[in-house]
Amino acid sequence: MGFDACGFASVEAAWPASARLAQFVAEGLHGQMDWMETTAERRAHPRAMWDGARSAIVLGMNYGPDHDPLTALDDRTGAAISVYAQGDDYHEVVKKRLKLLAGWVQRTFGGEVKVFVDTAPLMEKPLAQLAGVGWQGRHTNLVSRAFGSWLFLGSVLTSLELTPDAPEADHCGSCHACLDVCPTDAFPAPYRLDARRCISYLTIEHAGPIPEEFRAAMGNRIYGCDDCLAVCPWNKFAQMASEQAFHARETLLAPRLADLAALDDPSFRAMFSKSPVKRIGRERFVRNVLYAIGNSADPALAPSARALLDDPSEVVRDAAGWALARLAEHPALISP
Repeated sequence: MGFDACGFASVEAAWPASARLAQFVAEGLHGQMDWMETTAERRAHPRAMWDGARSAIVLGMNYGPDHDPLTALDDRTGAAISVYAQGDDYHEVVKKRLKLLAGWVQRTFGGEVKVFVDTAPLMEKPLAQLAGVGWQGRHTNLVSRAFGSWLFLGSVLTSLELTPDAPEADHCGSCHACLDVCPTDAFPAPYRLDARRCISYLTIEHAGPIPEEFRAAMGNRIYGCDDCLAVCPWNKFAQMASEQAFHARETLLAPRLADLAALDDPSFRAMFSKSPVKRIGRERFVRNVLYAIGNSADPALAPSARALLDDPSEVVRDAAGWALARLAEHPALISP
């Protein structure tokens, strides 16, 4: 069915991850993601959502790129989009396969089944580690010995009592490359993330203007950030995704900031049809593009920012003003 990794776990044991989540939310490290707080009770244990669950089948689908995603950061007039969002929306691809698998399991072995991708309040990364699919590295993301950083996760909960796999051990060793590379120092300690400082959170989940202290560090990252994933040494075992839907669209490999800034709502929706980027909407997207324009040090991009000073969105207008002020610091841009 196209899955690249599979593991089995019992969901009847204690769930230490819930205590870590409670601490994360209590300290406000989740930022504006209020849904993490409102669904905390259901996230407390896999069986909190479905008391009939006994086992989990955890699946991974490789989305590895064919190039080093960090090279996109060198092109200051182009945009860097996270690898996971350069192809089709993985939610649709993974969920469709999970439903096929769940149907086969039920027809073959009986029992009840429910499928989950990451839109459901299920803590998938701890579950994946319990099932032996990978481990949560110092950056809190899942790492696989076979696929490095690049696995989409999905789960099938079932009432069947399946033989569990051995949990995966932590293989980070003494490495802390992922912590050192973070441009905004989003890791207060190993295995702990402050989402409020994370570029992925800021460009995707954060509504309104992004705090000025982080804008310069964003560089040309306009949707997500792959830095902590890309530097992981375990990526030496990674391989390019075999699923065609996850291959990067040519238009999203190095799109021009000037072109992206000119998108109105219909053209934004058309460009990002079937893409996870579409979920943040045109306002938030163009906001991010304008910050990248401000960081470009290219005076030729000033007209793109100036054209948005009277945009209907206050957030876009604010970002346009910041971009022009930032470009004015470049000595080549002297005229008003």
